[in-house]
Amino acid sequence: MKELNLGRTLIANRHKRGITQDELAAHIGVSKGAVSKWETGSSLPDISLLPQLASYFDISIDDLIGYQPQMEKEAIKKLYIRLSKDFSVRPFDEVLAECLALIKKYYSCYPLLFQLGTLLVNHTGQASGPKQTAQIMEKALECFRRVRSEADEPNLQKEALLMEAFCLLQLQRPSEAIDILEPFEMQSGSPEPLLASAYQMTGNNREAKKILQIGLYKEIMSIVTLFPSYLNLCLNDAEQFAEACQRFYQMVDTFQMKTLHPGILLGVYIAIAQGWLALGNPEQALDILKQYTDLAVSDIYPLRLHGDKFFDLLDEWFDSELTSGSFPPRNETLIRHSMTQALSENPVFLPLAENPRFQAMINRLRENEEEK
Repeated sequence: MKELNLGRTLIANRHKRGITQDELAAHIGVSKGAVSKWETGSSLPDISLLPQLASYFDISIDDLIGYQPQMEKEAIKKLYIRLSKDFSVRPFDEVLAECLALIKKYYSCYPLLFQLGTLLVNHTGQASGPKQTAQIMEKALECFRRVRSEADEPNLQKEALLMEAFCLLQLQRPSEAIDILEPFEMQSGSPEPLLASAYQMTGNNREAKKILQIGLYKEIMSIVTLFPSYLNLCLNDAEQFAEACQRFYQMVDTFQMKTLHPGILLGVYIAIAQGWLALGNPEQALDILKQYTDLAVSDIYPLRLHGDKFFDLLDEWFDSELTSGSFPPRNETLIRHSMTQALSENPVFLPLAENPRFQAMINRLRENEEEK
C-alpha cells in the first residue's frame, strides 16, 4: 500500500478542479467517510471503482494510483551506483532484499531489470554459501530471460542473452546455454564503418570519428574477454599457450590497456597465471601474478571507464549511452577486496601459498584494501 500514491492524487485533483469530498463521494456512490479514508491512506477503494475515479478526473489508472512501472535512464544509473555502494556497507541480505523488491516493482522496466540482474550476478561472492549463491543466480537468470523475451531493444536483448547464458553456466546447465546460443551466426560486418561514412558525408567528421572509436573499443574489449576461454583450450600445448600469451601482451601494450581498462586486464592475468600452474610452471605463474599485483595497487583508482589520447571521444559515450555510465559493476571497496581474494582464496594457487613472492603479493594487496 505504501507504494501507491492514490490519496495524494485524489487530493491534488480535487483541489485542482474545486471539488469537495461530498461531491466526489456522491458521483462515485460512496460515503464522504470512504473518500476521506482513501485520501488519508487508511483504506483503498474497491478495484472496480478505479476506472470510474480515473474517468472522473480524466487521468489514467496508473496516474490515479501514482504507479510508475518505468524508470528513466538517469534514475537507473543513480540507483545502480547507490545499490553497488550499499552492497559494501550494508548487510548483504538487506540489500539483496531491496533488489528483489525492486525487481517485483519494476518487472516491466527492462533496462532496470537488466541492471538489477547484473548487480545480483556481480555480488554472489557475498552470499552465505552455495545454496544462496544458486538462488541469487536463478533470480538473475529470471531477470535476463524476461528482458530477452519481452524487451523491444535489440541491443538490450543481445546483452540479456549473453548474461542468461552466463547464469546457466554458473548453475552447471551447459546444455541450456548451448540451446539459447545456437545456432551461432557469424556477423558479416559491423554498422560503424557505414554509419561513420554517412556522418562524414554530411560534414560531421567529429561524430564519424566518435562512431569509429566506439567500434574499435568494443572490438578490442571483445577480444580481451575471449582470451581466458581460448587460453584454457591451449593447456595441452605449452608452446601454443605461450604464443597466445605473447600476442595478448602485444595487444595490451599497443592499446595501453593498463591505463585504458585495467579492470578487464586483471581477470586475464589471473587466467594466465592459472594456466602456467596447470602447465607445471610456477615461476611463470608468479611472474604474471607480479604484474597483476603491480597493476592492482597502482594509481588506477577510482576505477571508471574512460578514454585516452587515442580514444579521446569515448567519455561522452560512456556517460550518455551506457545505463550504468562509467561506473564499474561493483563498489570500489568490494573490488579491492576481490582483488586480494583472487589470490588469497583461490584454491588453484594453493601450491604457491608458502612461496615468499606470493605471500608478499597478498600483503601488498591487503595494504591496498586499507588505502580505500
